[in-house]
Amino acid sequence: MTVHVSVIATSSLGDRSYLATDGQVAVVVDPQRDIDRVLAHVGELGVRVTHVVETHIHNDYVSGGLQLARLTGAEYLVCVDDEVSFERVPVADGDVVSVSDGLRIRVLATPGHTFHHLSYVVDGASGGGWSPVGVFTGGSLLFGTTGRTDLLGQQHANVLAHHQHASVRRLADLLPDGTQVWPTHGFGSFCSAGQADADESTMGRERHANPALRLAADDFVTQILAGLDAYPAYYAHMGVANAAGPAPVDLSPVARADAMQLRTRLAAGQWVVDLRHRKAYAASHLAGTVSLGLDGPMATWLGWLIDWGVPISLLAETPEQVADAQRELVRIGIDRPATQAAGTPDQWATDPADLRALAVADFPALAAAQAGNTPAGLPDPDVVLDVRLTNEWNAGHIDGAMHIPLPELPKRLAEVAAGTVWVHCGSGYRAAAAASLLTNAGRDVVLIDDMFGTAEQAGLAMTAGS
Repeated sequence: MTVHVSVIATSSLGDRSYLATDGQVAVVVDPQRDIDRVLAHVGELGVRVTHVVETHIHNDYVSGGLQLARLTGAEYLVCVDDEVSFERVPVADGDVVSVSDGLRIRVLATPGHTFHHLSYVVDGASGGGWSPVGVFTGGSLLFGTTGRTDLLGQQHANVLAHHQHASVRRLADLLPDGTQVWPTHGFGSFCSAGQADADESTMGRERHANPALRLAADDFVTQILAGLDAYPAYYAHMGVANAAGPAPVDLSPVARADAMQLRTRLAAGQWVVDLRHRKAYAASHLAGTVSLGLDGPMATWLGWLIDWGVPISLLAETPEQVADAQRELVRIGIDRPATQAAGTPDQWATDPADLRALAVADFPALAAAQAGNTPAGLPDPDVVLDVRLTNEWNAGHIDGAMHIPLPELPKRLAEVAAGTVWVHCGSGYRAAAAASLLTNAGRDVVLIDDMFGTAEQAGLAMTAGS
């Protein structure tokens, strides 16, 4: 009997959930909180969900596993050693779960990303016996990398890194080359120690590509720990929520705000987020708002920047875009924005004087300005501010630039040297958020909306290291 596995991707968070089915019944692995996507796919396939499994207590999103199991009547498999506040089927290393006559899953302990991390081998019936089809590896073995090992605290990172190395070796020892590898992380998630180097993989490929299978334990640990950078502040709330048992989501429209209500919220220090593309934001926006467009990982950066629990209002061109943002936010535990407004900036302002624009440049313009030929209409750069993360900065940055990673900027605004700030990141997305924060603090700002990979070609002097 053939086992079919569907990928349910959440690209904005860099994660994948999965549905494995024999055509009649199905197992869902590591579902995101907005489970309507899973239920819709189940309906399309005409299958019945009998098991929902978690590879680990997630740190980068709120799980939909508990609610999915409750709605479908499926068994909810969670590691026996994880302390949770809800009913579940406790599973441990060596357990074999019969799903149907043609599909079973085997539980393997693969600590490293967390202490109690599990992987699930999918076996299909074959010639009167069973053969492995693939393995759901969660945050353990990823495509060309592994899960990071510091999310439970830096004090555990070294021990967990050694566990991670041993766990990946164990998977390689137990599973043949043709076994498919299906990780949850590695596609942009900060839970990954590195980014995926492929769209799909097998155990055979990982034997040649994965550092955990090429390096001795001590060398692997040294490499993985050296490569770890900061991770989103909201991660501190995800594991707690998942262990407590997440509540069902409410994706119904939130209250609409008029211009006066938006002004009041801004005056109170609340966050009003403009979801439009940064080019539209630069052309015209409501003073005091923050640019985090839906074209990028809005939820990740918003959840990282805000003080947890602060009221948030959402501005977009259409109600559908607001709804998309709500869906992104519930995945990280921001359940109900305070208000929303759809339309144009002039509809969000009580007075035309409340509208602002951002000056925009590219790296050739910065190079010209540093050479004394500032393009017409742009102020001279007194400060070049790089808001990329530390690993990006160390790999190469503009000589003479100042570095403050975007997540640290709200609390370090006073450190930015006096004068006009030209701000950049790797693409323009984070720089737009930084530019809005700086402008709101009363600074004169130029947004560099350009790909950092073109900076040296534009004639800017580069250097590397801290």
